[in-house]
Amino acid sequence: MTFMAVLQSGINELLEYLSAHVLTCLVPAFFIAGGIAAVVSTGAVLKYFGPRAPKHLAYGVASVSGAILAVCSCTVLPLFAGIYKKGAGLGPAVTFLFSGPAINILAITLTARKMGWELGLARAIGAVVFSIVIGLLMAFIFRKEEAANNDDDGMFAGEEGKPVGHLLAFFGTLVAILLFGTAAIPFWSKIAIIFALLSFLAVVLTQWYDGDEVKEWLVETWRFVKLIFPVLLVGVFVAGVLKAVIPQHWIETSVGGNSLSANLLASVFGALMYFSTLTEVPIVKALLDMGMGKGPALALLLAGPSLSLPNMLVVRNVMGTKRTIVYVLIVVVLATVTGMAFGSITG
Repeated sequence: MTFMAVLQSGINELLEYLSAHVLTCLVPAFFIAGGIAAVVSTGAVLKYFGPRAPKHLAYGVASVSGAILAVCSCTVLPLFAGIYKKGAGLGPAVTFLFSGPAINILAITLTARKMGWELGLARAIGAVVFSIVIGLLMAFIFRKEEAANNDDDGMFAGEEGKPVGHLLAFFGTLVAILLFGTAAIPFWSKIAIIFALLSFLAVVLTQWYDGDEVKEWLVETWRFVKLIFPVLLVGVFVAGVLKAVIPQHWIETSVGGNSLSANLLASVFGALMYFSTLTEVPIVKALLDMGMGKGPALALLLAGPSLSLPNMLVVRNVMGTKRTIVYVLIVVVLATVTGMAFGSITG
């Protein structure tokens, strides 16, 4: 593999990402994150995700959040950053970070259809359980630091915030734009639907939000773009380079069977590589056809969608190096163990 070929692979990955994901995925996600930071009161965030929120509520809501968002490990980042910076507890925020891309109804349905209901069901259950376990472990490991950060009772002096109906109209429209922007529907139908949603959003902003709130929303959105987008581009380029450097035959021969090494390699490979929404399904299906074990396949499906090199770089900027390393290690270990267990059960 020549240097130019490796460089071209990185450039191709970057161009593909820019053309396929920025307008329909990242742009709406950045606006949602900006809206969270600008118009959602700290009291509302703390009520559902905060360190003093009931655990069953915080982790329950966070663990199924991905069911309505067809997002990848990168598109979820501005949403995670908005929730975490607004005061959500570390555990629920990390649960949301993992569950956002992992519990994708379309991906799970496609997994069951292409690779069998056993793998689809295992992926669905594993994703929900993983998100809660990972969040609880992160909260436990860093409990002293979190306690120190939450000692200020003034932080919990509730803000009334916007009426629930106004927030639902605002965020519901933005989420709908994100969903229809990524939907596999005819181009002109997509344009018409998005135009209608933008028109409705304009009415919502005009009727229920003043000029200062709209300005703050745009300022916060731009802040997230500056924080996340440059690092994200670097990570996508590096992921493309890795695709060219790692020999395909090595992957095919190393993840067969159900050994510890096969599951660990599948988990690490999934954690490093970037998978666009739904693209992990045909890739894993192809690897299964070439001899990949079912255990390593599940390990890759659990670690891959929620982690990637670009994801790790941005998460480090949001919650620090130590927490990011622990988060990645927990995901890889859990995916490896779960893959081995599933492989043993299914034979």
